[in-house]
Amino acid sequence: MSDRIRALLTRRRATLLTVAVLLCLPPFYLDAFWLRIGLFSMAAAIGAVGLALLSGTAGQLSLGHAFFLAVGGYGYTWLAGDPGPGLPTALAVPLAVLMAGLAGGLFSPVAGRVKGIYLGIATLALVFLGHHVLLTAESVTGGFNGRSVPPLSLGGFTFDADGELAVLGVPFGAEERLWFLGLALFALTWFTARGLLRSRPGRALAALRDSETAAAVMGVDVARHRSAAFVVSSMYAGLAGVLLALAFRRVVPDYFGLVLSVDYLAMIVIGGLGSVAGATAGAVFVTALPLLMTRYADQLPLVAAPGSAEGAVGPTEAARYLYGAAIVLVLLYAPDGLHGLARRARDRLRRRRTPTTVPDTAVPSPPPPAAAARPKEHTP
Repeated sequence: MSDRIRALLTRRRATLLTVAVLLCLPPFYLDAFWLRIGLFSMAAAIGAVGLALLSGTAGQLSLGHAFFLAVGGYGYTWLAGDPGPGLPTALAVPLAVLMAGLAGGLFSPVAGRVKGIYLGIATLALVFLGHHVLLTAESVTGGFNGRSVPPLSLGGFTFDADGELAVLGVPFGAEERLWFLGLALFALTWFTARGLLRSRPGRALAALRDSETAAAVMGVDVARHRSAAFVVSSMYAGLAGVLLALAFRRVVPDYFGLVLSVDYLAMIVIGGLGSVAGATAGAVFVTALPLLMTRYADQLPLVAAPGSAEGAVGPTEAARYLYGAAIVLVLLYAPDGLHGLARRARDRLRRRRTPTTVPDTAVPSPPPPAAAARPKEHTP
């Protein structure tokens, strides 16, 4: 058994190394459009993992995820920009994440006592409140037009297009440099989230989702774990907001609206509730689909290019129709999402590859014991 476990661990490490190498190759071969899609997908995956921990694992409905992304994005922009404290950008990133966690902590008493649709409505208020603050606090947020995002600088290396940089003969602009930053942040999110799910707090959150009464009987502090799940999810959303701000290079209030929160719910439903890999797959699907449809709108039937005549279905609306239909199909035929479909397909392939051993010589089964002889009854 130990040899099998060792072989399995070796195979997993080889798979992780192969995936890591493959993810490092796109900046050397793909143009800026595809790298931008990858950056947006990685940022969305970080936020979707946080929402999956909250809704899929802890069983708490949240419609306010866009608010915490805005706190992260605008927090970094204000902390590192002017007007603002003008802090070093390397310090502004963790402080922006902590700001998002602090915002989640201020709301956590509500999250600790309210659940279900009532919590969803309460978090929905955060989106409208945050949008109003972003529009009115012009000295901090820039108002309707937003603010430019200062580029991140780490140890003298700046993640923007300024300065000539070539790696293996390939010029590295802003997208190429941010690609590796996004990979590092996503890897940090992946491993910390999976470690949390396998830890004792993660098992306590799963017990809360299944039955609060049973979890309380087993000694789980329901209110405290609910509040902690909300804070952790808010910090993941803040980190996603920082990466989004760096990728967009400008933050505007209209982006962080209710539609963004609904998009994140679609990500975790399509990918699979409570799964880190499923949240990642759903984030890539929901993020990349409208961008791809916008680029290839002139080649798709029933889809009009952006800026066409009224009455035509634009690529963004068509993409939302498609992943809306995907949500319906997932709820009807695959409640565990893309992650569940992939797991079942993998298990089926393993069963097909495993040979069934048939013994060479069939050992005959022993004959059944003969019935005991009954004494003949005397016939009068």
